[in-house]
Amino acid sequence: MIRNSRRFLNKSSQKQQAVTAQNAKSQETLQKDFQQNVYAFRSIYLDCSDVIFWPFRIFGQMDAMIIYIEGLTDTDLLDGNVLSPLMKMEVNENEPPGIDWIKNQLTISDTKKVNLVADCIESISTGRPILLLEGELYAVSFGLTKFEKRSIDEPEAEKVIRGPRGGFIESLQVNTSLLRRIIKSPAMKIKTMTIGEYSKTSVSLIYIEGIVSPPLIEEMESRLKRIKIDGVLESEYIEEMIEDNPYSPFPQILSTERPDVVSASLLEGRAAILTDGTPFALIAPVTFFTMLQAPDDYYDRYIIRTLIRWLRFVFLFAALVFPALYVAITTFHQEMIPDALLISIAAARENVPFPAFVEVLLMELMLEALREAGVRLPNQVGSAVSIVGALVIGQASVQAGLVSAPMVIVVATTGIASFMIPRYMFGYSIRMLRFPLIILASVSGLLGIMLGILAIVIHLCGLRSFGAPYLGPLAPLKKSDLKDVLWRAPMWKMDTRPRFDKEININRQAPHQKPGPERGEGTEG
Repeated sequence: MIRNSRRFLNKSSQKQQAVTAQNAKSQETLQKDFQQNVYAFRSIYLDCSDVIFWPFRIFGQMDAMIIYIEGLTDTDLLDGNVLSPLMKMEVNENEPPGIDWIKNQLTISDTKKVNLVADCIESISTGRPILLLEGELYAVSFGLTKFEKRSIDEPEAEKVIRGPRGGFIESLQVNTSLLRRIIKSPAMKIKTMTIGEYSKTSVSLIYIEGIVSPPLIEEMESRLKRIKIDGVLESEYIEEMIEDNPYSPFPQILSTERPDVVSASLLEGRAAILTDGTPFALIAPVTFFTMLQAPDDYYDRYIIRTLIRWLRFVFLFAALVFPALYVAITTFHQEMIPDALLISIAAARENVPFPAFVEVLLMELMLEALREAGVRLPNQVGSAVSIVGALVIGQASVQAGLVSAPMVIVVATTGIASFMIPRYMFGYSIRMLRFPLIILASVSGLLGIMLGILAIVIHLCGLRSFGAPYLGPLAPLKKSDLKDVLWRAPMWKMDTRPRFDKEININRQAPHQKPGPERGEGTEG
C-alpha cells in the first residue's frame, strides 16, 4: 500500500511538473529557430490527437507549419485560401519573402500577427489556425473558425404570442450579431474578456454608452475580472460570482434567452453579459418587479397587459401564502370560515388521520416531485406524466383517506399560481419560501404568517442588485418610475428611463406624443 501510494504521488508530481512546464512555455515568445518553435508546440499539445500539424514548404525553399484543431477550423477554406496559394507561390525578386509579404498575398481579411506562444495557443483553441514560418519571430493567425451550431429558434421557456421569435444560441458571435441587428448604433459597446484557466471562455459585457451609468460598468468589469476559476460552462457560474448577496433566495440578476429582452434592457440603462457556450444572457441591475414583467407586456395593448399584471401580483401572493393560510385557518382560526364551508371541510377531513400541516407537506412535496420529473423527462412524455400523475395521485390520495379534497384544491391552485410567474428562477424562490411559511403557520397561525412575510419584506428592503434597491421604485419611492411597475403605461407616456443611478441620458423619447386626430390650424367653429 505504501509503495502504491508513493508511485501515485510520484506520477501526480510528474504530471504537475509537466503542466507547470507547459504553462511556462506558453508565456514565452516565438524564436527564429523554426524547429524549436515546432518542438515547443508539439510538447504543449502532447497526446492531443485532434491537433493537426501540417508541414509544407513555401516556393520550395522556406519551411512552414500550419497548426489547427480538427473540427474547429474550416479546412476547405484553409486548403483553398492558405495552403494551395502558399505552395504555388513564386518568389518576387524585388521584394524579399517575409511574413508581411506572405500576408499580403493571401485573400483572407481576418489575419493578424502573433508573437507570444500564449496568443498562438488562444488562436488555435478558438479555431483559428496559425502559420509558423522559418526564420520569423511572428506567426500568422487566420480567421477560419468553423464549428457546428444549432439554428436560431424561439426559446422554449420564454414563448410569446406576439413578438420576435428568435432566441440566443450557444455561439457568442451569433448572439452579439443578433443584438447588432436590433441596436444598430455604434454607441452599443461590447467588451470581451476571457474567464477560466482551462476553459478560456469568452465573456462579453454589453452596454450602450451615453445611457448606462459609468460606475455600473466599472463595477461589473471589476467583478468579472476578479473571477479566478478553472472553467465557465454556463452563465450561472458568472452569476453566482458577481451577485451582491449570494445567500439570498432571490435572484439579483435576470437571465434570458431573448435578444429583444436584452435590447430593451440596454435601452433602459442596464448592462448585459453574454457567455460563449450558453444561450442565456445576464442582465443587471434588476428589481423585484423586473422579475414579474414578461415580454408580452410590451407587445400587447397596455390596458390588457395592466390587468394581467395585476392578476400576476394576486397569484404571486397566492403562490406564496395560500397553503400556509389554509393550515393557519383550519388549525387555529376556524371562526374565520363560514359555517357552511366549515362543515364541508370538516366532513372532508373526517377520515384523514393527519393534521393539515402534514397534509400540506405531503401534497406540496409530491407536487414539486412531479414538476421536477416533468422537466427531466423527454418532451414527448414529460407533460403527460405530470398531468396524469397529478390527477391519479390526487384522486387516489383522497379515496385512500390520506388527504382531503379541499387540500388537493389548495395545492392545485397554488401550483397554477406559481406558473403565472414569468421568470422561472424567481418562481423557484417563491416555491422555496412557501415551506417556511407553512411551518410558521402550523406553529403560530396567522401571526406566524405575518412574521414570515415581514421577514421577507425586511430582507427585500436591504437587498441590492449592483447597488440598485431591489424593491425600487417603491422603496425608495420614485413616482416617475411607477408607470412600468404597478401598471403598464402606454408607450407614448414612457418618456423616461428607470432611475437606477445618476443617468446621463434619462429621456428615452420626446414628450407629448399622445396619438389622436390633428386639428387643422385656422379652422372655424
